[in-house]
Amino acid sequence: MLTNKQIGFIGGGAMAEALIRGILHAGLVMPSQIAVNDVSTERLGYLRGTFTVSTTLDSQEIARQSDILFLTVKPQVINGVIDTIAPVVAKTTVVVSVAAGVTIAAFQGKMPGVPIIRVMPNTPVAVGEGMSAMALGKYATTAVSEPVAEVFASVGKVVTVNEDTMDAVTGLSGSGPAYAFVLIDALTDAGVRVGFSRQTAVLLAAQTLMGAAKMVLETGEHPAKLRDMVTSPGGTAITGVHVLEQNGVRAALIDAVVAATNRSREMGRR
Repeated sequence: MLTNKQIGFIGGGAMAEALIRGILHAGLVMPSQIAVNDVSTERLGYLRGTFTVSTTLDSQEIARQSDILFLTVKPQVINGVIDTIAPVVAKTTVVVSVAAGVTIAAFQGKMPGVPIIRVMPNTPVAVGEGMSAMALGKYATTAVSEPVAEVFASVGKVVTVNEDTMDAVTGLSGSGPAYAFVLIDALTDAGVRVGFSRQTAVLLAAQTLMGAAKMVLETGEHPAKLRDMVTSPGGTAITGVHVLEQNGVRAALIDAVVAATNRSREMGRR
């Protein structure tokens, strides 16, 4: 679906790098079909040397030549980017924003008729295991969105959601890696407490969580059923689960997602 498409990135940071790596690794396009804009010549030099993509300091040049234009910049600079590129973006260009909290309406008001797609990816896209949620603007048809979904699928999983759930996406999958890192860190400390070296403990903890997540995704079974498969009567796992329930770990995780969702809503109203 990306054959003969020109892909542009305004913003050459970690997100752009992850997407470029995923696109090229999956063989979706050739390096010659990718161009990147950034304010840092050093960063552009790194991307050009690493991926042999073309680079430029001129964001309007990228906007003019791209069939799919990724805006991979921080939310605090997105308004300036929109103002700069809006006069030159064609109605055939698909504009994809990963700027948290910036609504489709903010783009559509300055780029009427242009297909806009808002995406919330999370940081594991850097290792090809991200979770991305896409919300489609008024002019972003299925035919328009499928190539974009293909790009994000190259760095993990992708789902399409209504834009009004984007704050919830931020609270769950966007902020979710932070919760997972807390769990891994806590399990690592537990491993050290029961006698392992920290290096061994972090490996045991991280691989265990990764394996459990993979079982959920690949078997399609409910997590509770998989838990029941581990918890034999009177055994060690059910004893541990009992302690987690006594200490409100499940409720704490639910509360964390709700609090992060509400915080995302607050930030979006600024």
